[in-house]
Amino acid sequence: MKFTVEKLPQVKVEIEYVYVKDSEGYVFKKRETEVTPDEKIISEKDYMKTSGLAAYKKEFGHGGARENAGRKQKFSSPLKFQIRVTQEEKDFITYARKHHISYTAMMK
Repeated sequence: MKFTVEKLPQVKVEIEYVYVKDSEGYVFKKRETEVTPDEKIISEKDYMKTSGLAAYKKEFGHGGARENAGRKQKFSSPLKFQIRVTQEEKDFITYARKHHISYTAMMK
């Protein structure tokens, strides 16, 4: 017994969406069939402006929350600590580093 498989042509149903503004000033993206009489159909430009999405995309460009947002990568080198020291202490530290003086050995 042999079967032949025929591919049926696919019908693409495109649902029309419109941008609406309700009586309280809120904006939505809805199907055209779901629009109620108290809602006013507005343009996409007005929708983007009223919802704040236009400024969000323009300001950040890539659609993220803000630049450099998210998890930070771990760096291989440790953080640099800064402490306030006098000039004498700074000179001693540079001298000790230059001459490879072990502070722990000196304390013993």
